[in-house]
Amino acid sequence: MRLYAYDAGDCDPKRCTVRRLAAFGLVKLVKLKHLRKSLLLFPTAEKALSPADAELARSGGIAVLDCSWRRFEASDFGGAFGGVLRVKRMRALPFLLAANPVNFGKPFVLSSAEAFAASLFILGEKELAFAVLGKFKWGHAFFQLNGEMLSAYEKAKNSTEVVEMQMRFLAALEKRRNKDS
Repeated sequence: MRLYAYDAGDCDPKRCTVRRLAAFGLVKLVKLKHLRKSLLLFPTAEKALSPADAELARSGGIAVLDCSWRRFEASDFGGAFGGVLRVKRMRALPFLLAANPVNFGKPFVLSSAEAFAASLFILGEKELAFAVLGKFKWGHAFFQLNGEMLSAYEKAKNSTEVVEMQMRFLAALEKRRNKDS
């Protein structure tokens, strides 16, 4: 399965997971227009990634926009991302926790490498998922933190089931928080 990334240049070059994966030949850095045929991982997409997307990913690859999370928190993307945002093959990843040193333990704030690995796992490409995060000292922690959730998402039939599972995980987390307080 091919992996593509647009590097917006927002990252600290020493911490940029996409650049590291590109250096190992696991990710191809491309211009924005090349992402249109790929399954684009995007945090605000209306549809969740599910195993039903495997054929789309095999045919067009998986892509990410590697940019600062501050861009995703802004209300207006426009500009350079405007054309890409019209891509019909956008998918959001379900609830997962970051294991990277910058955002450790934060929900939904994954590095690009974590996003690739999560999507590959959900799509049944576990060997490549482990290879991607094997390039980072903290990579194993991602699978330790999210193993149960990733396994559940991998068994879903479609996006609706992934969202249902996500809601169960979030409800269980909330219940634990209430119990601990």
